[in-house]
Amino acid sequence: MSGALEDKRTATRFRILVEIADRQPAVSQGEIAEAVGVTSQAVSEYIRDLVEDGLVEKEGRSRYRVTKEGVDWLFQEAKDIRRFADHVTDDVLGSVGEDAAVAVADVEVGETVTLSLREGLLHATPGDEGPATGVATTDAAAGEDVGVSGFEGVIEMEPGRVSVVQVPAVRSGGSRAVDADALAAACAGADLVVAAGVEAVVALRGVDVEPTVTVAAGEAAAEAAARGRSVVVAATTDAVGRVTDALRDGDVAYEVVEG
Repeated sequence: MSGALEDKRTATRFRILVEIADRQPAVSQGEIAEAVGVTSQAVSEYIRDLVEDGLVEKEGRSRYRVTKEGVDWLFQEAKDIRRFADHVTDDVLGSVGEDAAVAVADVEVGETVTLSLREGLLHATPGDEGPATGVATTDAAAGEDVGVSGFEGVIEMEPGRVSVVQVPAVRSGGSRAVDADALAAACAGADLVVAAGVEAVVALRGVDVEPTVTVAAGEAAAEAAARGRSVVVAATTDAVGRVTDALRDGDVAYEVVEG
């Protein structure tokens, strides 16, 4: 968990560093104190510590700038906070809210249903035979969407895996330099194929595969894998880093292979 969520001092340190980054280089300690809710003396002490730790550099009287190390620390803390917020929203609050599922058979409001994930979508089957159950909040015929609340138990699901297939940039041959047989084989067993970069899209079309997604490929792959789907991301070499960053942010297992 983020240090800013674990103790008050780190939380105050985080907020003051954010205020410095927002106001730099001319920094008013009084304004920061008012924004954060501490005294100006406390702000001065925090800033002194931040300078000593190399997260802030002093450029003159009341002039400060966040260092690269400070930016990296802020990014990491912000990522951890966002991950925790997603957990609260999706896992905690979601369990006491209402969600939509595909009705496997006719369902009546108030009926107990067993929940499962199929093809990345939540499905509701009448009865309480599964490890995860809920209560239908609407009537629905088979195949329709049904509201479900009162979630109990855990939905059994094997997390999906992502294969990132690198496609050379056009200056290095682009789609023409791809091993077409290897790319086709990689896509053959995937539930979802997405692409990042023009060269990747063209390479996929060259093996008769139309990518489902051509924007925000990393985020789409991470979301699909979190729902148990196997995904292939064809990514131009220049885009591989952005894709893998999104996968790491989503705590998704992946491998990178040459195309």
